[in-house]
Amino acid sequence: MHRLKFSGWRPVAEALGESMARAWADPDAASIRLDAVTWVPLSRRRAAERGFDQARALALVVGRRLELPALPLLAREGDDRSTQARRDRAGRLAAMEGRFRARTPPPGSVLLVDDVLTTGATASACAAALVRAGARQVCLLTAARALTPRTSGGLRPGEQDADILADGLASGSVVARGIAPR
Repeated sequence: MHRLKFSGWRPVAEALGESMARAWADPDAASIRLDAVTWVPLSRRRAAERGFDQARALALVVGRRLELPALPLLAREGDDRSTQARRDRAGRLAAMEGRFRARTPPPGSVLLVDDVLTTGATASACAAALVRAGARQVCLLTAARALTPRTSGGLRPGEQDADILADGLASGSVVARGIAPR
């Protein structure tokens, strides 16, 4: 993931996107009718620094594989100078509040793609923007899930991060898929 995000290894997006689409197409998710795929957009500054948007690259592969249009449905408002990686859950939630808006009215059921799910703050803010704009259902598909330590000692082996799971997102180690009610 670091090579994709920070070293521009774009072929990684193809491989991860293929794996994500295969994971989504399992029998449990196959019953969910989707209308489009979108992604969590990077800020303009980060996109310029990296030269591409890794979530967009993943979403394009997922959309192609699932035979769904990959649409730029979200816009990121403002340009926060600090990264989410250095914030705790409360800081992430506060930083993401009002950060996203729908660029166009979304279709009824949207698959939101991102690279990493940590606390769910970014995904929640994106989903809220899509629902405010008219989406009936927003599903989440990520390439990886980072567990966040609740204490300075971190998580014990086999322990799951209750902060993430409390928001209704499904547990996963390589690809996390979550479907949360409106």
